[in-house]
Amino acid sequence: MGSTVSRPGRVAKLPPRERILDAAEELFQREGISRVGVQAIAERAETTKMAIYRHFETKDALVAEWLRIVAADYQAAFDRVEADHPGRPREQILGLARFIAEGLPRLSYRGCPFVNSLAELPDRAHPARRVIEEHKARQARRLTAMCAEAGLPDPVQAAAEITFVLEGAQVSVQNGSVDRAGERLLRGVGRILDDAPGDAV
Repeated sequence: MGSTVSRPGRVAKLPPRERILDAAEELFQREGISRVGVQAIAERAETTKMAIYRHFETKDALVAEWLRIVAADYQAAFDRVEADHPGRPREQILGLARFIAEGLPRLSYRGCPFVNSLAELPDRAHPARRVIEEHKARQARRLTAMCAEAGLPDPVQAAAEITFVLEGAQVSVQNGSVDRAGERLLRGVGRILDDAPGDAV
């Protein structure tokens, strides 16, 4: 939900529901889910708690909707690489790796919203946790399908290894344990893909 327009000018033009989500995203990312109350979101969105509850029955429902939006951004990345590289699954997978690598500088100070949220949501029945788990399962299915189309001998294993590289890079850049994380991420995914005999036709 980022923009080059200054935040006050942007927020003033947003409909109430989008203003609430914009404020929730900023506060959850900066301070964490548990430390942010509904009143703080209302103040940041320039609205009232009552207005928030008109759009979202509970704070948990608001957290879940925010994470649905984050998940949709990642799924859109899959759609883009498939559209940009039709019939070239190896390039599609490298495109996903570049998408993650290019987002690492932002994660270095804000962290991955999924990792951060899971740390705060131990209850697997929490609606937001279910959103994350469903997103990760959908992502694994799509990546496994790409690996199969790329001719990798064990697509499930290859997708798991690529996921370890992508998610490990995000955590490593957040805690500062690995330098040149984006470059290393791309190299690691490339090595996994080297097992493929070539793009499927």
